[in-house]
Amino acid sequence: MLWSGLSRSKSEKKLFANRTQRLKGALKLIYTIFLFVIAGIAEIGGGYLIWLWLREGKPLYLGIFGGIALALYGVIATFQSFSSFGRIYAAYGGVFIILSVLWGWGVDKKTPDFYDWIGAGICLVGVSVMLWAPRG
Repeated sequence: MLWSGLSRSKSEKKLFANRTQRLKGALKLIYTIFLFVIAGIAEIGGGYLIWLWLREGKPLYLGIFGGIALALYGVIATFQSFSSFGRIYAAYGGVFIILSVLWGWGVDKKTPDFYDWIGAGICLVGVSVMLWAPRG
């Protein structure tokens, strides 16, 4: 149908509303994942910088930057659209495990084994259930 100012039929309006809802849901999912990843990078990166400073004798400024990154991690989580602090942090724990495996692989050059991947997959399933299970 051309957009000639004519009103839409009820079925067209319903179809448009359904598409809009699906798009909103997809954008919320992308936003949620983005925030989890950014929070994970801040937490793991901050902890890693402090590790380098305290355990490997690297310069103090790395520890300071690590502390700043850890503080930012705490702030980033507040941008999630879910209302339950406990649920967000519990779900983030699963994401943290997955990101830690990837960090170890990419930064520490420790290749994850079969059981690391199985454990990360289980965490991903757990996170999905916690965040997106239908609740009344």
